[in-house]
Amino acid sequence: MISKTDRKFERARRHIRVRRKINGTAECPRLCMFRSNTAIYAQIIDDVKATTIVSASSLDKEVKTKHSNSEAAKEVGTLIAKRATEKGIKDVVFDRSGYVYHGVVKALAEAAREGGLNF
Repeated sequence: MISKTDRKFERARRHIRVRRKINGTAECPRLCMFRSNTAIYAQIIDDVKATTIVSASSLDKEVKTKHSNSEAAKEVGTLIAKRATEKGIKDVVFDRSGYVYHGVVKALAEAAREGGLNF
């Protein structure tokens, strides 16, 4: 009998596999994103110190779209890029958290690139 795959488990597995290779430093921190059914979150993390440098989400007051769609992802991407440049961060490593680079993930990444982040 064919069993149904657990999509959350498979995503977490991909995320662990990618995190073995991707590491954020003070010079080149990690841009990590998470998408839920209700919101989109993005953080710039220094893994050496284990601290979050900058964060943004679709729940912030600056973001007009309060959903988890590609419009909100574009706004979150531009907001995280703006906050990162204020802190003096230009180069980051993009961590897509095991999600497929498509739709919301792609919109956030392209908006962050347009905002001035290099990855």
